[in-house]
Amino acid sequence: MLLKKLNKKLVIIIGFLFALIGATIIYYYCSSKIIEKKIEEKSIEKFYSNNTKTGRNENTTDNKVEHNIINYIGIIRIPKINLEKGFTSKDDKNNDVEKGIKILEESDYPNKDKGNVLLASHSGTSSISHFKNLYKISNNDEVQIIYNGNTYSYRVSEKYKIDKTGYANIKRDYSKSTLTLITCEGDDKQIIVICELNNIT
Repeated sequence: MLLKKLNKKLVIIIGFLFALIGATIIYYYCSSKIIEKKIEEKSIEKFYSNNTKTGRNENTTDNKVEHNIINYIGIIRIPKINLEKGFTSKDDKNNDVEKGIKILEESDYPNKDKGNVLLASHSGTSSISHFKNLYKISNNDEVQIIYNGNTYSYRVSEKYKIDKTGYANIKRDYSKSTLTLITCEGDDKQIIVICELNNIT
């Protein structure tokens, strides 16, 4: 009888400990996501405060030095899929698909005439899957890049799939300035979206 009571108490204690550990993990996971979101918001706010002619008005009266700010050099906007996300320079530690949107080493920057901006990000369901809805965009949809005080407005000209081999065949018009967006579809395919520059404001 005593042994049964002890076993019951032990089960209750172990159950309580598991519940406590689970609650702690959930708390820290949620807290980290909130922190990530705040860092992202502050980083985008800082970017806009340092760039004019962006088409977005920001109230930035706080001149304090902020810690954990990501130094974005550009912002990509895709209105159709409600995406607004920054990207860093090629040599920045945050220029990584495991952290955000990556500008590829082979990429030009938007201000190069007849250049090609190459941006890649994950699809899927994780918090770093910024191109998860890229499959929804169609020809003539608008994509904007905010860079160096200017808004580069592109129109989608082509979308196609390729095998995932580590190499992407980019089919673009070399007489035009273009933007190429790359993401995965499943384990063995990639979606390539080609956008052509429409205007600069």
